[in-house]
Amino acid sequence: MNDRIPVSRPHFYGRESEYVAEAMASTLISGGGPFVERMEALVSGAAGTRSAVAVANGTVALDLALSVLGVAPGDEVIVPDFTMFSPIGAVLRSGARPVPVDADCTWNMDPAAVEFAITPRTRGIVMVHTYGHPADGTALRRIADRHGLWLLEDAAEAMGATLDGRPVGSFGTVATFSFYSNKVVTSGEGGAVVSDDHALVERMRCLRNLAFGPDWETRFVHDAIGFNFRLSNVLAAIGCAQLENLDEAVRSKR
Repeated sequence: MNDRIPVSRPHFYGRESEYVAEAMASTLISGGGPFVERMEALVSGAAGTRSAVAVANGTVALDLALSVLGVAPGDEVIVPDFTMFSPIGAVLRSGARPVPVDADCTWNMDPAAVEFAITPRTRGIVMVHTYGHPADGTALRRIADRHGLWLLEDAAEAMGATLDGRPVGSFGTVATFSFYSNKVVTSGEGGAVVSDDHALVERMRCLRNLAFGPDWETRFVHDAIGFNFRLSNVLAAIGCAQLENLDEAVRSKR
């Protein structure tokens, strides 16, 4: 049968081709460039955070976030039991043990279940805004603060959503977004990590680019084992055109 209803189709607003052509004409087509910087500013503005770090996709955004949160083998990380596999996989790749908790009536993790799951080995909580509907970030932030835990907010599907008057992305110690083709706005492939913590943001900027040194004299002096998580300037050009129309995209999604 050919009459299946798709979950989502990407929608283009008109300037995507123009921006891509501009990026190609500049010859800045790989990681880094003016569209990457512009996209980061648009993402942090939408999320209500000081900074954003653009990356290749939403899954590596989770890996990058966990890498700067100090997760170590033997640690426990609380995760929802109803979610896409990406956050679970990221916790497993970090060497930590995911501890699943049940959902409440919103299909998001139940804050009461989170309280019950905390042990002396718990280091953090990964909350996921399932299908773009915000989890209870207010309650989960309080729980994390009370127990001295970090809160990682997986907002892959929820760009533009709000809770208690605050934009999704502003509740976590760090938060991640995806810009895959079925998300609220898309860059084809792409993601971002946002945070108000300047030190964490600068570390993520370093690690996403193989931890190269900050200038030409130290270019090939690596102070960490980094990743190649950069976002192409060409894809960021698409993302900028999409993010400029975020309000319309959210209205359409709703």
